[in-house]
Amino acid sequence: MKKIYALLILAFGCMSYSFAQGSVSGVVVSDVEKVPVPGVSVYIKGEPKGAVTTDFDGNFVIKAQQKEGVLVFSYVGFQTKEVSFSGTQKLTVSLAEEVSTLNEVVVVGYGTQKKSDVTGAIGSVKSENFNKGVVANAGQLIQGKVAGVNVTASSGEPGANQDIIIRGAGSLRSGTTPLYVVDGFALDNSGTGVASNPMNFINPQDIESIEVLKDASASAIYGSRAANGVIVITTKKGSKGQTKINLSMTTGISTLTNKVDVFSADEFRRQVTAVNGTLQDGGANTDWQDELTRTGISQNLNLSMSGGTDKSTYAASLGVDNQQGVLQNSDLKRYSGRLNLNQKALNDKFNVAFNLTATKLDNSRPDARTVVGNMLTMNPTDAVYVNGEPNLNLSNDVLNPMISQRLYSDETINNRILANISPSYEFVKGLTYKFNLGVDYSMSQRDIQVLPYASATNTTLGSLNNIVTNNNNILYENTLTYNFNKGAHSFTILGGQSYQKIQVNQKTFNLSGFPDNGVEPKNQIGAASERTTQSSSAIENELQSFFGRVNYGYDNKYLLTATMRADGSSKFGENNRYGYFPSVALGWNITKEDFLKESETLNNLKLRASWGQTGSQEIPSKITKASYTESNTGNNTYPLDPSAIDLGGYPYGTIFTRLASPDIQWEVSTQTNIGLDFSLFNNRLSGTVDYFNKVSSKLLLQIAPTDPIQPVPMYYTNIPNMEIKNNGIEVALDYSSDKSRDFSYSIGGNVSFTKNRVENSAYKILTTGGAQGGGQSGATINGIINNQPIGSFYMLDFTGIGADGLNQFADTNGDGQILDDDRIVAGSALPDYIYAFYLNLRYKNFDFGANFNGVSGNKIYNHVAMTSFNKGQLANSFNTTDRASQYLNEASTNSNTVSTRYLEDGSFLRLNNATLGYNLSPKLIGLGDVMDNIRLSVTGQNLFVITKYSGYDPELNMGTSIGEIQSFGIDYFSYPKSRTVVFGLNVAF
Repeated sequence: MKKIYALLILAFGCMSYSFAQGSVSGVVVSDVEKVPVPGVSVYIKGEPKGAVTTDFDGNFVIKAQQKEGVLVFSYVGFQTKEVSFSGTQKLTVSLAEEVSTLNEVVVVGYGTQKKSDVTGAIGSVKSENFNKGVVANAGQLIQGKVAGVNVTASSGEPGANQDIIIRGAGSLRSGTTPLYVVDGFALDNSGTGVASNPMNFINPQDIESIEVLKDASASAIYGSRAANGVIVITTKKGSKGQTKINLSMTTGISTLTNKVDVFSADEFRRQVTAVNGTLQDGGANTDWQDELTRTGISQNLNLSMSGGTDKSTYAASLGVDNQQGVLQNSDLKRYSGRLNLNQKALNDKFNVAFNLTATKLDNSRPDARTVVGNMLTMNPTDAVYVNGEPNLNLSNDVLNPMISQRLYSDETINNRILANISPSYEFVKGLTYKFNLGVDYSMSQRDIQVLPYASATNTTLGSLNNIVTNNNNILYENTLTYNFNKGAHSFTILGGQSYQKIQVNQKTFNLSGFPDNGVEPKNQIGAASERTTQSSSAIENELQSFFGRVNYGYDNKYLLTATMRADGSSKFGENNRYGYFPSVALGWNITKEDFLKESETLNNLKLRASWGQTGSQEIPSKITKASYTESNTGNNTYPLDPSAIDLGGYPYGTIFTRLASPDIQWEVSTQTNIGLDFSLFNNRLSGTVDYFNKVSSKLLLQIAPTDPIQPVPMYYTNIPNMEIKNNGIEVALDYSSDKSRDFSYSIGGNVSFTKNRVENSAYKILTTGGAQGGGQSGATINGIINNQPIGSFYMLDFTGIGADGLNQFADTNGDGQILDDDRIVAGSALPDYIYAFYLNLRYKNFDFGANFNGVSGNKIYNHVAMTSFNKGQLANSFNTTDRASQYLNEASTNSNTVSTRYLEDGSFLRLNNATLGYNLSPKLIGLGDVMDNIRLSVTGQNLFVITKYSGYDPELNMGTSIGEIQSFGIDYFSYPKSRTVVFGLNVAF
């Protein structure tokens, strides 16, 4: 009997359990085409942990512990939908595609806006669209992604510096670097002590989105620091729901992309003999480009976790990144941690946001110019090793590069913490006060050392250059924002005050003459025998600002944005301490009008127009203040003591080293922009067209006085009437197919045409790039010339080799002589247009994406060829290319004069990156209860480049600036770029 009772109880329990554990099933289809939508997330409202996804045919089955409830359906590109269920019914759910991207939120200065309300020119790139592969900084993520933004790496070094030019170069001496704003904090990267890119401190995997504020309407809220544009970086935040854990691991393999076609050993022997040179034959067959490069292995590990409740959200991550360059002693190691918190209280009126990024960078750099020079010019008949040891008997008594690269090291350790806390309180509906307190602290130590070494032909005493830099950046901001609607009228009014203080101090020690005792110079500084030089400096700059913005909209049709910022900087003199930067913009959502409201073809059409001014305060500190020193030389002293017999007995006099300049004014950039945003065919095709005109005036420069009787040789001033003008057109187009089908694709691209011109210059040329070495040091290569683009190449026009075996140049002024007046403008380093395009394909769980970018219309000066690839080098048993034998009658003594002989086309098209990925369902391998998704991928970077340039790579900038004016487009033994293949694994829990 007891057994019967037990069986009845068990059966009843099973029936109860079966009833409680019912299931709901169904299919999800697209709203328009009625085709299945795979990959849709389905969960019972309030129970996100039990989420399932639809299969390839759109089917789903989900367990339900209650008879009734609500299912939530969500998928990227579709509107989230909630559907009620009762019992174990089978549902057919249709999802509508997102009406448009106009409801997407973009980050602007001190706030956010819906895309439909934006009146300025803003380029926005989300994390899913970033460039893939081995990436060190934010600039690499968006290269080719935003129209009008030209991102150029200075070299192929891991984490190399970049030139980022937004809508053309607009300053003479402050460079092209835009202002970076990270989670509301404006960075100062001018004095971090890091020799590579200072933005390497941010882990790219921590970035959620990057907005580029291009026109004055978008960027004027940052006033005096926005002349070169603004890049706003937003890191990943948590959201309510179940905890999400993501683990990603990548391994990259990098090799030298391209070799310069120097002579092989056999060719070298023939060529030296052919030019009647002195052949020093070491009997070997060495490829120095192979010997002095390596296969670089890069590894990245990143673990992130996010989640939260209605009141509290969090996101945290840890990252380790180790990038190896293709040259020895070239490494970038980053250890990063991030924590973002958000807490609500007092009925959600009080909110606190906290962001923290902590990074340690270890950066090792080779003496790249020397290494690359050796790669291209070393005698290929010399053996690298003899009896397993580096060969000490090389041609021309050259030190074996295998030894010299062991002796040289350049190591920097940088620790940086960026943190800000932003409490805010909503006093009444729509009226919110926010306080933002932030600190950016950076400390770096750089040791450049050469170990002592002695051999029969080479002696190095050993040296150490130690540089310690501290940068402390503190920000205090108060803002008040009021949002309110009244009928068809909507307002957002922002007012704020900001105070930022930046302190930089640096100490430098130079020592030499170290004993060869096996101890590195940096670890025995007291043993230096040669004279020691030391220096230190400290600067403190303050920026006090007041700003306001009004956004007005009428019936979502007519939009107005007006901005004003007043910046007071301690960098400027008392007569012009404050600068004022206004802007105004209008927008018209034409598709909101009755005559287009019902259009089934045209989904969005918005016209934008803006005008505004931004400034540049990127000038050296203290230049407005007088400075003095002591001197007892020349006319700086007077023999007050009659018994003095030499200058040692004369008293010191006080002289100026810098004059006070209280009238120096802000550089000002005035920009006009007219833009059109559109989308058609159910938002499948979308795009933007912009015309811009940017004029930079009140240009600040350090120049020599025209009056020869001056107390100082150089002084800073605003050049009267001189202007830099940039105008152009930007076009971006994107097309996306039906995402709900098994196979879908998207394709798009952008192109930007920019005309740059300098006007009203009082100078014939302001030299930017000059030659180095070979008897040509200081000779002008490019510069600033009136009515010409910045970076114009100014040189003699090479016409060939004369009967005497020497260079011939065009006599452009017809005076029968070849002098400096015969130099011509032979092109510019700035491209006429830049472009990029992409292709994304998806088939079920497979996806493929490729990104291309390129430039056209620019020139590159091949300084390597001028210095090394000539007949004189070849005759002395240094390797060259066939440039050296291009002219059979050329004399070995012919000079390597700066001329168009070494000017080449810099245009190129590059396959920047291509990725093939597969999303593996954990259920297929029995891990469905542990993991949500497994993604496998392989990415190729810099897979090919199409170019006519004969050097390593056409994307470069290794020229040396002169007089603080930035140079462009000079290849001086630049670090070569690599081709990289990256294997990736991403697991979501």
